[in-house]
Amino acid sequence: MDWKDRSQITDDVVYFRYVPEGTAKNVEEVFVWDLDKTYLDTSIDSLSGLFNAAVERAFAKKNVPGTNTLLQVLSKAWVSQHGQSRFPIFFITASPPQMEERILEKFTLDGLKPLGCFYKDNLRNLRPKRWWRLTKQVGFKLQALLQLRTHLREDVRQILWGDDSESDATIYNLYSDICARRIGAQDLRTVLKSFAVTGEQVDRILMLQSQIPQSDPVEKIYINLAVDTDPDYYLKFGRRTLPTYQTFQVALDLYQDTRISLEDLYTIAQDMIYNYGYTPEELIRSLDELIRRHVLSEKTVNLLMPFFIEKGLMPSGFEPSVAPPKEVRVENGRVYELEGQYEPWVPDRIDYIHDYR
Repeated sequence: MDWKDRSQITDDVVYFRYVPEGTAKNVEEVFVWDLDKTYLDTSIDSLSGLFNAAVERAFAKKNVPGTNTLLQVLSKAWVSQHGQSRFPIFFITASPPQMEERILEKFTLDGLKPLGCFYKDNLRNLRPKRWWRLTKQVGFKLQALLQLRTHLREDVRQILWGDDSESDATIYNLYSDICARRIGAQDLRTVLKSFAVTGEQVDRILMLQSQIPQSDPVEKIYINLAVDTDPDYYLKFGRRTLPTYQTFQVALDLYQDTRISLEDLYTIAQDMIYNYGYTPEELIRSLDELIRRHVLSEKTVNLLMPFFIEKGLMPSGFEPSVAPPKEVRVENGRVYELEGQYEPWVPDRIDYIHDYR
C-alpha cells in the first residue's frame, strides 16, 4: 500500500497513526521525540544526508548512544506506574514519508511501538525555488505538534525530546507559548516570520491554535547537545528546558523525577559503557556537571553515590565539585525548584528573535 493511503496529509505534514482513532485521548501523559540526532544518529539537513538516510537499511540505522535502552526502561516503568498496556510515545521527523516503512522496521527491531509518527513531505522541496525549505523546520514541527495536540486530552502532560541542530528548544517553547496563549497573534506572526515560516504555515498554526484548549501541556523539555551548544544558552528558556550532553544525563534527571529506578539508571550506564565505549569516569564527570549546573538535588545525589560506589562506577572517595542544593518544590515526585536564585521554571516572556549563542 502506498504511503499516501496509510497517512493523513496536511500541507507538508504527514501523519501515520498506528493505533485506533481516539486512543491517545485516554492518556494523561505523552512523550514526543524528535527522531534525527535525538533517537537515531542520522543527519538529514543536507541533500547528501537525506539521500544516505533514505537508502540506509533499517538494521544499519544507529541509535544515539543509550537512547534505545533509555526508552525500554522508561516504557516499562511508565506502563507499570500507570497500569497501561502501551507506552504513549510519538515521533516527529523531517525525514520524507517515503522512509516511513524502514523507520517503522527500525522501531520494530528496537522493540518500540509508537502511537504515531509525523514526517515532512520534503521531496517536493527538491526544486530550485523550494530548496531553502529543506532545512527550515520551525513551521513544520510547530504544525505537527499542534496537530498532535488536537488528538490529545484536554489536561494532557507532554515530555518533549529534541536536539540543538534544528532549533528544537525554540520550537518546543513556542509550542508551549502558543498553547498557553502567552504570545499574541501579531507577535507570533513576527516571530515565525523571523524563522522563515511561510504565511500559509502561519495561518495554519493560528487555525490549529483556535482548536486547542488554552493551557500549557508541556511538562519537560530535553535537548540533546548534538552540535555542542553551550548549555548556558538555554537558560533563557527557563529551567524546564534541560540541555544534556548525553543520554546518561537525561537518565539522571528522569531518576530524580521518579520516572525510572536506580536499577534502570544502572542498565543505561552499562549499555553506554559496553556498547558505546563510554568509561565510568566519563559518566561520573557528566553527573558532576549536572550538579554544578544545579540540576540534581542533595537528596538525589545522596541516593546515587552509595549505589554507584557499590556498583563500581564511582570511587569510594568521590566528592562533588560543588555542594548540591536542597529541594524546595516537589510535586508528584517531580522536582521543580531547588534552593538558591535561579531562572524561572517557565519564563513569562522569551526573546525568540535575538539569538545569543
